[in-house]
Amino acid sequence: MKVYNTLTKKKEEFKPLVAGKVKMYVCGPTVYNFFHIGNGRTFIVFDTIRRYFEYRGYEVEFVQNFTDIDDKMIKRANEENTTVKEVGDKYIKEYYEDADNLNIERATVNPRATEYITQIIDFVKGLVDKGFAYEVDGDVYFSTKKFGDYGKLSGQNIEDLQSGARISIDERKKDPMDFAIWKAQKPGEPAWKSPWGMGRPGWHIECSCMAKNILGDTIDIHAGGSDLAFPHHENEIAQSEALTGKTFANYWLHSAFVNVNNQKMSKSLNNFLTARAALEKFDADVIRFLMLSAHYRQQLNFSEELLLSAKASVERIYNTIYNLENLLDEVRTTHITDEEKKYLQSLNKYKEKYIEKMDDDFNTADAITAIFDLIKDVNINVNIDSSKELITGCLNLIRELGKPLGMLQKSTKVNLDDEIQKLVNERQQARKDKNWALADKIRDDLKSRGIVLEDTPQGIRWHKIDE
Repeated sequence: MKVYNTLTKKKEEFKPLVAGKVKMYVCGPTVYNFFHIGNGRTFIVFDTIRRYFEYRGYEVEFVQNFTDIDDKMIKRANEENTTVKEVGDKYIKEYYEDADNLNIERATVNPRATEYITQIIDFVKGLVDKGFAYEVDGDVYFSTKKFGDYGKLSGQNIEDLQSGARISIDERKKDPMDFAIWKAQKPGEPAWKSPWGMGRPGWHIECSCMAKNILGDTIDIHAGGSDLAFPHHENEIAQSEALTGKTFANYWLHSAFVNVNNQKMSKSLNNFLTARAALEKFDADVIRFLMLSAHYRQQLNFSEELLLSAKASVERIYNTIYNLENLLDEVRTTHITDEEKKYLQSLNKYKEKYIEKMDDDFNTADAITAIFDLIKDVNINVNIDSSKELITGCLNLIRELGKPLGMLQKSTKVNLDDEIQKLVNERQQARKDKNWALADKIRDDLKSRGIVLEDTPQGIRWHKIDE
C-alpha cells in the first residue's frame, strides 16, 4: 500500500510502527456551529481511509478531537448568552447526528481539549523547561527558531514562511513567527490555573498533547484538511518533536478543498452548505459518492447539479442491487453450476482492480469505476435462470466493495404494512380481471404514499420513492 506523504512530497510504501496496526489522528471540528460539507469531505475521506485499512486487515486506533475552547466558541457563547461548555456540548451532539447520518463511523476516541488541560499545562511546562518556549505577561510562546526543522512540512525555510504567512503580530514576541501555546485570560473568558497565571491553551498545542497522550510520542498517520498543513500541522510538529525528541508522525495526509465558484467553501466567505442541509435533500450515499468521485488530494467543485449527477450514478448501482435482491425471491435454482462458479471467480478481477486503485494512495475515483465495471458485467450475465448462489455471490461482492466507501449497504427490499400489501394484492387481482381502471387507480394511490410498483415478466416489484 502506498500513501502520499505531505512531509516528503511523494508516495511512500506504508509501513506501520506495529505490524497490522495503525495509529491515526485526524483533526476534528471546532464545535461552535454545524459543520459544512467542505468539512464533511475531510471527515468522509478519512473515514473511508480508516475503513479501507480495516478492510485490508489492519486494526485502526482512530482519534479525532473536538476543539472546545477557542476564540470562535467564546464569541458564540457571548452571542447566545451561554457558556463555552454549553456551546461545545450542543455542537458536539449536532456533529454526531450529522456524522452518523453521513455513515461516518465513530472514532475510537473523540477527546475534547478541555479534558486535557492538566496534560497540556505539563506539555507547555516541558517546552519552557527545555528552552523551546518562553512566557510574557502570562502568555507562553513557542520559539520557532529554536526548532531547526521548522518549515519541513510546508517545504519552506523560516525566512520564506515569515515573509508571507498568516502570523499574529505581537510586539511582545521575540520573533514574529513565534506562536502562542498558552494564552493569558482576558476578561470574561474561561480559564484554568497554570504556572503562568489563569489562562487557556493555544489552538496548536491541543492536538499535539491529545495525540501524545492517547496514541504515544510517535504515531503512524496525522491527517486533516490541506488548510491545516500550515501553520497548524507545522506547529504541531515543532512543539511535539521539540518536547520528545522523536518523530511526531511518520505520514502526513491532507485532503483538498471543496470549491464553490472556484472559491474554497468556508464559513468566513458565507458560501457554505451545512451537511445537515445537504442531507435534507440527498441521501448519504449520494453525498459520499460525490466526495469520493475525485481523488482526495484533488480539489472538488460543488454544486447541486453535481449532487444530482451523483444521485443518478448511485441509483444505477442500487438498481443492480434491487434486481439481484428481487431475483433471489424469484429464482428456483439453488445449486451453482461449474460454469457459474467460473463466472463468479472471474468477477474477482474487479475486486483486484479495486484493491489496486485503493492501495495506490486511496484512489476512490478509480475504485468506483471498478464497481461500475462490475455491475455492468453482472447486469449482462445474471438473470432469472441464474442460481441463488451465483446471485448471492454477486450481491455480496458489490456490497463488499461499497463498504470501505461507506456506501451501498442499504437493502432495496420494502417491508409493506398490511394495508399497503392488501392494496398490492387487490391490484394484482384487478389485473387478472383486466380491470385496468382499478389497477391504475391503486397504482396511483400507492405512488402517492411513496410506493412505486413495477410490472415485470417475473411478477410485481416495488420500491420506495427517495425522499
